Amino acid sequence: MLNKKNRLTSNSSFKATYFQKNVVSDEFFVLYAGKAKENKDTQTKFGFVVSKKVHKRAVIRNKIKRRLRESVRKYLAEVNPIFMSAIFIAKEKSSEATFCEILKSVYKLIDKMANKRF
Repeated sequence: MLNKKNRLTSNSSFKATYFQKNVVSDEFFVLYAGKAKENKDTQTKFGFVVSKKVHKRAVIRNKIKRRLRESVRKYLAEVNPIFMSAIFIAKEKSSEATFCEILKSVYKLIDKMANKRF
């Protein structure tokens, strides 16, 4: 499970991250990233959004979020991203994705965002 210190919780945090307009995407997810870190010791915070457009059943939407959280947790165990906050938004195709596909997608999107200029 993703630690509480690594979660975006407030609506204002989500809005601030969206406002930065740093966006990358692939076939399963869209990743919005916030500002670059000034202090490398601060933790990156993540938010996850899976709308009813992805799947009408809450069980499936929660499954996608659980898989995303676990993928991000594994990524954070290896690397500390350079941005302050990030939001993953699921696309419709993510409901059919396996855990391995989600894991690869998360790694790819975060690396793509890190290589993108802020």
